[in-house]
Amino acid sequence: MSHLAILLLCVFGFAALAVVMERHQEDLFGRPMVPATARSLRVAGWAALLLALAVAVRAQGWALGLVSYSGHTSLSAALVFGLLIVQARRKGRR
Repeated sequence: MSHLAILLLCVFGFAALAVVMERHQEDLFGRPMVPATARSLRVAGWAALLLALAVAVRAQGWALGLVSYSGHTSLSAALVFGLLIVQARRKGRR
């Protein structure tokens, strides 16, 4: 169960951090985001990644928890990046 929680937190964290980038705001929304909203999403993204680290370390200890966290962050970053590519290609077809 902890693996699912870690993965979901990492995906949310990377998605929030990706949406804050100006390039992705233009691609997804067609306009820049309000600075206060962007700041809140940036904080939420980093908080989710830190919470995922805490969950991994608490569930598996420091040695295995850090390795597990590293794997989850790699997979999550790849998922978010892949979804951004798919979204951009679908938008390009329209």
